[in-house]
Amino acid sequence: MHLVYPAVLAALLFCTGIYGVLARRNAILVLMSVELMLNAVNLNLVAFDVWLSRTAEEKLHSGQALTLFTIAIAAAEIGIGLAIVLAVYRGRGTSDIDKLRDTAEGHETDGPDGSGGSDSPGGSSPGGSDSDGPEPPAAEKAEATA
Repeated sequence: MHLVYPAVLAALLFCTGIYGVLARRNAILVLMSVELMLNAVNLNLVAFDVWLSRTAEEKLHSGQALTLFTIAIAAAEIGIGLAIVLAVYRGRGTSDIDKLRDTAEGHETDGPDGSGGSDSPGGSSPGGSDSDGPEPPAAEKAEATA
């Protein structure tokens, strides 16, 4: 078998993965697209390993070993990525990447006019502070009270 066939298939898989990362807004679909790109890399590793082992008469299959490590790392990455996506979905109610701009606790999303999304008539934050500037982050508040 020629090296061209798996290389073309891997290029198509990788391009499909890039399109999925750039065009999709759902975090789970973005993770699936990253997996497509990793599988394209794995296909290239195995194809080039087979091609080089035929030409060099080499019995060590380092491309296949690297593929096994890549699969193990990808499985761990997907496990952690899905856990993060599920935690964000439970907290925010959406997995849309555009809507998850501010993921830190305590930050409000911008309103339709870009004013910060405050609903109270006085313009004060829900915490009740009437300061003119923005609220300091939680870490600075903790240092100030300690």
